[in-house]
Amino acid sequence: MKSPIGRFISYLFLVIVSFISVFPFYWMFVLSTRSNADAFKFPPILTPGNQFFTNLQTAWERSDFLTATVNTLIITGTVTVSQLFFCSLAAFALARLTFKGRKFLLLFIIITLTLPGIGQIPLYMIISKLNWINDLRAVIVPALVSAFGVFLIKQYIDASVHPELIESAKVDGARNFQTYYKIVLPIIKPGLATLAIITFMGTWNAFIWESIVLRDESVRTIQLAIRNLQGTYTRETAIVVTGAFVATLPLLAIFIPFSRQFIAGLAEGSVKG
Repeated sequence: MKSPIGRFISYLFLVIVSFISVFPFYWMFVLSTRSNADAFKFPPILTPGNQFFTNLQTAWERSDFLTATVNTLIITGTVTVSQLFFCSLAAFALARLTFKGRKFLLLFIIITLTLPGIGQIPLYMIISKLNWINDLRAVIVPALVSAFGVFLIKQYIDASVHPELIESAKVDGARNFQTYYKIVLPIIKPGLATLAIITFMGTWNAFIWESIVLRDESVRTIQLAIRNLQGTYTRETAIVVTGAFVATLPLLAIFIPFSRQFIAGLAEGSVKG
């Protein structure tokens, strides 16, 4: 057992780390409740003010946050659900099925993880030929499946789903999709939760590709709406931070309820992997 001093040091360390982790969100909230002049005061003001709804109204009038939020929810929800299905299905095939070219496909997926984003130019040419510029499909379709998601779930299946289970299912007459649906999916739920949170947060915060193909205000995402809040000649930090704070709330609403599954997925993968 740890000594009282050791426990005190451990708790003190956890408190400090927790404070460092939470403080940026608190500071974002404080700035969103203050005027633009207060954002540049030194020493900084650490207590909330009464300007939040004023800043929110200004942000709402300057950039259509409702449309941007709906667009982002459509993109994020579709991409997340699609990746959970296609990545887990492909990972199951690569991890537990035997077919010609399996090793080559796995090697190809690993190689794509090491490449930078050099595919945006040919991808843009394809999207342009399809007349998908200023269309949500330009963002959704290329992200329906990801090499990272396939590799992550494949590693999780390797660690969690024993080959004997698959063989037993085959002996009982189960088809491959039945085995995937009834045996594999219930076992890899923590891994799917991990992929869901990573995909949701990454898609919600995506900016570069969206700024290239989504130019009209009617198809803007939340990150493009935040960029539009910045003044042309002045730095309106309070308004921009208010928009960023509002955009962060859905991420917290998703992460907090599923944080246990997320941590369980990471912990189980690290122990078994």
